[in-house]
Amino acid sequence: MTRYGIDATVALRLLRERTAVPSQHQLVAPNLLRSEVLSMLYREVRTGDLAQADGRALLEDLAGIRIRLLGDRVSRAVAWRIAHDLDWPDVGPAEYVAVAKLQADAFVTLDAELASRVGSVVQLAPFEALLEE
Repeated sequence: MTRYGIDATVALRLLRERTAVPSQHQLVAPNLLRSEVLSMLYREVRTGDLAQADGRALLEDLAGIRIRLLGDRVSRAVAWRIAHDLDWPDVGPAEYVAVAKLQADAFVTLDAELASRVGSVVQLAPFEALLEE
C-alpha cells in the first residue's frame, strides 16, 4: 500500500473528474482539507464559475472519497515548525506538508508554487501516481 498526502487542490480534481483512487493507495490530509474544499467551491459559486447546485453536489461527494483526515498534536507541532523554518506567513499549507511528512510516502499537490517550496521537506509525487494500480 502506498500512502499519499494530498491537498485541497487534489481533492477537488478527484471530485471534478469523479476519479476513483485504486484501493491499494491510502489518502491522508489534515482536517483543514474539508474547510478548504468548501471555501474553494463557495468562491467558484460566488463568482459565477460554478452553479450552486453543482458546488453543493461536489461538496457532498467529498464524503465519498476515502481520505484519512488528521489533526493531532504532533501534526500541528510539525506544521508549526515547517511554517517557521520556511518563513511562511500562514501555517495552513504547512499542515498538508506535515501530515504528508508524518503519515505518507509522498505528497501530491497541483499547486506548483507549494511543490517548489516543499521538495526538500517531503517526497513529491505527480497526480497521476494516485491513479496507478
